[in-house]
Amino acid sequence: MSQQNSPRDRQDSAQSGSHTGAESGWPTGSQSGSPTDGGPEVWSVFERFRLTGRTALITGSYRGLGLVLAEGLAQAGARVILNGRNREGLERAADRFTARGYQAGSSCFDIGDEAQVDAALSELEERYGGVDILVNNAGIQRRERLEDVDLATWRRILDTNLTGAFIVARRVAARMIRERRGKIVNICSLASELGRQGIGPYSAAKGGLKMLTRAMCADWAAHNIQVNAIGPGFFLTELTQALADNRDFNAWLTARAPAGRWGEPRELVGALLLLASSAGDYINGHMIMVDGGVHAVM
Repeated sequence: MSQQNSPRDRQDSAQSGSHTGAESGWPTGSQSGSPTDGGPEVWSVFERFRLTGRTALITGSYRGLGLVLAEGLAQAGARVILNGRNREGLERAADRFTARGYQAGSSCFDIGDEAQVDAALSELEERYGGVDILVNNAGIQRRERLEDVDLATWRRILDTNLTGAFIVARRVAARMIRERRGKIVNICSLASELGRQGIGPYSAAKGGLKMLTRAMCADWAAHNIQVNAIGPGFFLTELTQALADNRDFNAWLTARAPAGRWGEPRELVGALLLLASSAGDYINGHMIMVDGGVHAVM
């Protein structure tokens, strides 16, 4: 594990999922009121999106959508911990972040290995006091019809996309429950809701992750932990470039999506900031689709 910036003292008021008083910018006591009921305007909605003083772990984040999501959290003030199994790639990505002035570090571990997860989270807790925001982003895909999928492939895809998210979230939640605060955001997929030929194991895993999100909400919401999901549609990344270059697929997508285009990775960040910040304190157990309208129409 590497860390380029020295940790700052953590402030409970900045970490809490339910801020009170002037420190949060939210009305309290005799200062209650809002612009809609004629009360004093003592709060700022923009402050609710700030992540200053919080530590965020983003799995599968040294490239692709995970890296973009991590940068969005960093821009909002969070200390971001990049994760993956490619140590050199992680360190290069973390170095680029710190060069831009972000607080960033890296933690190299396999999300499917319970021992590695426990060791990595123990080190993060010792170094920073724990993880305030977990983004379960790591995932793999293999395009193959179900009748051709062998059991090893099936298990590998479910272990990474579903079981790995459970292992990391369960470990992180143990501390969140004790501290009575925390944010978990699971990155699901359009395939969590819709079937498509050739991605059966992936659809099963992402559909399971959607329901796991709701199960986590059911078990952990009473501890002031908000667990939600984002369902990305088709986004232009290095991993989807082959699909984008496929003339037939590109024509199908631009005709199918009401937006008429692919998504840009940065267009996922707004939903993540809502769910990872105090602005989303009363949102729990939901999946926000960010797909240009594909899921909304027939």
